[in-house]
Amino acid sequence: MATKPGPPITPEGMSALKARYDHLLGKERPEIVEIVSWAAGNGDRSENGDYLYGRKRMREIDRELGHLSRRMKILRVVDPANQPMKNKVFFGASVELADEEDDRKTVTLVGDDEQDADNGRIGWNSPMAKALKGASVGDLRVVRLPGGAKEWEVMAIAYA
Repeated sequence: MATKPGPPITPEGMSALKARYDHLLGKERPEIVEIVSWAAGNGDRSENGDYLYGRKRMREIDRELGHLSRRMKILRVVDPANQPMKNKVFFGASVELADEEDDRKTVTLVGDDEQDADNGRIGWNSPMAKALKGASVGDLRVVRLPGGAKEWEVMAIAYA
């Protein structure tokens, strides 16, 4: 039985996840281990703030490391520059959109782990990305959002 390919992520997004993982594992965790070790040597641990906070922070770091490790194993790196059909909206496309009032905005379809709506980077599984998939310049797409449906026209498509 063939396995289903994992969720997509850009090479930059994977690099950011790896950098976060390496920072936690190589810098933050060793610093916290040192603090906890020092605090444990100070006697009564039940009222030792450094010890209690350090143990709590270490659990948070270990949880995040586990999450990052699991995500990096299943994610599939997709380079938008290698997209053969650059005239349609697929993963990694930067899309210029215009609404009914000709208000324009540009969004880039990225992996869900690297979405940042404030900077126009929308997750691959977001309602807008789902509506835009496969669109060409000139196509009208209706995006259904919690605030209601809105129609957008695809003005331009670019790949990095």
